[in-house]
Amino acid sequence: MKHLTSLLDLTPDELLQVLNRAEELKQELRRGHRPQLFPGRVLVQLFEKPSLRTRNSFEAAMIHLGGAGIFQTTAEAGLNGRESLSDVAKVISSFADIITMRTFSQQLIEDFARYSSCPVINGLSDDRHPCQALTDLLTIREHRGQLSGQHLVFVGDGNNVSMSLALAAAMTGMQLTLAAPAGFEFTAQFMSLLTSRYPQHRTAVVHDPVQAVRTADIIYTDVWASMGQEADAERRRRAFAGFQVNAALMQAAPAAALFMHDLPAKRGLEVTDDVMDSPRSIVFDQAENRLHLAKGLFAWLLDHSR
Repeated sequence: MKHLTSLLDLTPDELLQVLNRAEELKQELRRGHRPQLFPGRVLVQLFEKPSLRTRNSFEAAMIHLGGAGIFQTTAEAGLNGRESLSDVAKVISSFADIITMRTFSQQLIEDFARYSSCPVINGLSDDRHPCQALTDLLTIREHRGQLSGQHLVFVGDGNNVSMSLALAAAMTGMQLTLAAPAGFEFTAQFMSLLTSRYPQHRTAVVHDPVQAVRTADIIYTDVWASMGQEADAERRRRAFAGFQVNAALMQAAPAAALFMHDLPAKRGLEVTDDVMDSPRSIVFDQAENRLHLAKGLFAWLLDHSR
């Protein structure tokens, strides 16, 4: 049985299998078909953090495939200490065919998966966001035709999104540059992990966003303060003030460079309206692909759980 607690749970070949399955199901939907691959199957979603895209895309994906979804907060599910983690995982997985979790703690998801009798998906943690990275790969491949050789420049924090993208890039032959203020780079621990798993990775960290985007195929940004960092928002706003993706930064990039954002966006902070709404922005294609990626991931995981 397979889980997706982080991209480290997949081999590069398995990652491509998930993307290919998502693409197949997206094309089926474009033709008006919704193959009922999993009638009667149950998705349980356990969320500690609020969500728009993750919750709705996962639930819609299971409905498209013929199943149904149940949603609970982690407190309702007893993951606030009311019961032991192992007991909760064993009980919920006995009701479910697949489980999605969105939590602060990466360790919570990994521990839950260890006790679960069905596949567990990380819908987001403070350390990893594998489904977002897979969605981004699907979107980049659609727009650029291939992944290998593409240069993705992430302008912002060395956070869960950019770390997952760095893993995704290393697995697919992409180059990734993180343009971040001093103090907000990838941690030494993460870089050591990345290098040990993928020694040939092409990941760089710089502090000049203008220089970073000069050879970019994709320019990507994210909020400067994520959920749980609200108390640090003002310090982060000052630190990232020179890292806004605006018309001037896009002008420094090649004319064919595209813009991505995982959403929600704080318009006027990390990105300006004219970039978000420009013809170079593929943000809403990216958001839609959360649905198609979820379908492909469910299909792949459930096929591998039999």
